[in-house]
Amino acid sequence: MTRLRLGQVEYLNCLPVYHALEEGLLPLDAELIKGPPTRLNRMFLEGGLDITPISSIEYARHTGQCLILPGLSIAADGRVASILFFSRRPVTELEGKKVLVTTSSATSVVLLRVLMEHYFHVDVEFCPCAPDLNGMMSRGDGALLIGDDAMLAHRQVIEQELPLIVTDLGQAWKDFTGEKMVYALWVIRREFAAAHPGETAAIAALFQRSREMGMADVPALIKKAFRRTGLPRPVLDDYFTIIRHDFDQDYRHALLTYYDYAYKSGLLEERVKLQVWGEE
Repeated sequence: MTRLRLGQVEYLNCLPVYHALEEGLLPLDAELIKGPPTRLNRMFLEGGLDITPISSIEYARHTGQCLILPGLSIAADGRVASILFFSRRPVTELEGKKVLVTTSSATSVVLLRVLMEHYFHVDVEFCPCAPDLNGMMSRGDGALLIGDDAMLAHRQVIEQELPLIVTDLGQAWKDFTGEKMVYALWVIRREFAAAHPGETAAIAALFQRSREMGMADVPALIKKAFRRTGLPRPVLDDYFTIIRHDFDQDYRHALLTYYDYAYKSGLLEERVKLQVWGEE
């Protein structure tokens, strides 16, 4: 068998799952390939990765190519702190305005579209843009950022006292639906899982163990995250409290609710069934 190729989102939301693997605390005979969500999505779908966290919306669009690894996601119950919309005026007053959306994200862009249509009830022009708050706000009336980019931009708004409203899309989704939100899933290529069931079981268990070890040592996560981003330690402590990596029945129901709204908005061509490895 060729060496496993594993995707790793280069944001703090993946750190609890990958910390033990990065530090060699668990054995891993695989190549870790880092990148933003959209790059890893593309690599996986083109055959360049065997396993990766994939944007939730991209799983829905490509269910025939992959299976979900059990018990693992990137999620939050309400406020998420790293999926943020910045605007000069309240979102409900953006009718007809231009908003810039990061090219690093897929799930969050669809989430914003759903919220604009079904919750805020405004029709806006969406324009993709590189993730840079100043550049985005110079071109439009709102900006969607995700991950570390969003958290750093939020600090900029606070420290520079910028006249911007910051809307947490996780909280907006919770206010709208009462549901949690699943932003990404770990998936494996169907042909790999079929050809290598033992290795698939082993890597699924390894990810679970790595997550457990990561969340058992939050001070180490905060130390590493501070080195990477410079974000204040209280902000990091808060973040590792609210970010979740579960995928139980509540999170599954929440994800299907998201897919249902994406379908209603014409952003999915058909309704989605979740196919989890080991549950066929």
